[in-house]
Amino acid sequence: MSMTTDEAIMLDPAACLFHGFSDPSRLVILRHLALGEHRVTDLVAHLGLAQSTVSRHLTCLKDCGLVQSRPEGRASMFSLTHPEAMTEVFAAAERLLDLTGEKVALCVNYGTDTLPSMPG
Repeated sequence: MSMTTDEAIMLDPAACLFHGFSDPSRLVILRHLALGEHRVTDLVAHLGLAQSTVSRHLTCLKDCGLVQSRPEGRASMFSLTHPEAMTEVFAAAERLLDLTGEKVALCVNYGTDTLPSMPG
């Protein structure tokens, strides 16, 4: 069964959302923001990522509508736009991963062997 153009167009936003989740660094940032709002410097210190990496990913997440910011002095405070929904997404993902076991990690296209390694 092939997908129609209309079906593909309707699924575009979902594909964009999942693309936002496709980078391990963005997932780490989202999980950390689930704990509360943070400045870029806080995220850099907590996560061990470069400032430019954190800023680039926050921009992506903000463009996707997953993260918001508010000014505080010369800094910006970042937080999840919809924390309850994000908690539900992470819980659903964990349930699905429990059900699929290692099959997702072993996928030849998107498995862990195909992802860039994260800083330890």
